[in-house]
Formats: sequence, structure tokens, C-alpha cells
Amino acid sequence: QVQLVESGGALVQPGGSLTLSCVGSGFTFSRYFMSWYRQAPGMEREFVATIDSTGGTKNVAESVKGRFTISRDNAKNTLYLQMNNLKPEDTAVYYCYARIGHDSWGQGTQVTVSS
Repeated sequence: QVQLVESGGALVQPGGSLTLSCVGSGFTFSRYFMSWYRQAPGMEREFVATIDSTGGTKNVAESVKGRFTISRDNAKNTLYLQMNNLKPEDTAVYYCYARIGHDSWGQGTQVTVSS
């Protein structure tokens, strides 16, 4: 059974940093592209970043470029999202995603950026 479990969300002040983690199980983690998405209240879910199976190719949304970094540790079956210089508009539930035969999503982790 495929499982994606996010953690690391918190309340943080503007300009602060946070690292999210997503642990995958029930599939061969190292074979799949992995991605982060987010969904703010009243908004559609949007793409944040993606990384290929080896970690050699990464893409991030323009809105977070230069502030967010996606990475992975295949030995630990873990995907990361390092978020720096956080802004109030980054407030959202952040989801881990992979297409493993079908769309697979984690339960999400809440990030709130507020003073």
C-alpha cells in the first residue's frame, strides 16, 4: 500500500525558514519523480516543485524560485522542501505527490506564515 506522510509544517514569522519532509512507503521510492504542491484557503491546489528519481533534475514554480529548494534522500525514502524567506502568501497546506500507477497524495502539512 502506497503511503506518503508529510511533516514539518508550523507557524513561522515572515522571513523565516522551514523544512518539510515526506516519507514514502509501499513502493520503490528511488524509481519515481516526486513533487510538492500546496493549497491555500479558497484556492486551487498548485504546483510548487518537482525532482526526478535521482535528484539530478529539479523544477520549482516561479513564485518560489530562489527561496524554496527541493531535494531527496533515496536511502531514507524521504523527500524534502527547504523553504527560506517565507512570505504570508506561502501560507497553505503542503502536499507530497507522486504518480505511482495513479495519483498518490499525502495527507498534507500546514504551513502558516504570520507575525
